[in-house]
Amino acid sequence: MQKYLCKPCGYIYNPEEGDEMSGIEPGTSFEDLPDDWLCPMCGAGKELFEPVD
Repeated sequence: MQKYLCKPCGYIYNPEEGDEMSGIEPGTSFEDLPDDWLCPMCGAGKELFEPVD
């Protein structure tokens, strides 16, 4: 599954891990995150993330 980088702070969303603090289950792809999901480190919106290898 594709990982995504938060450009402002460098946090990487890994879909295999999800985001436990926000109640996002492991296995949730970035595209399936709620539109109002925010970076757990800096609060940036999804539009500030980019795919990484």
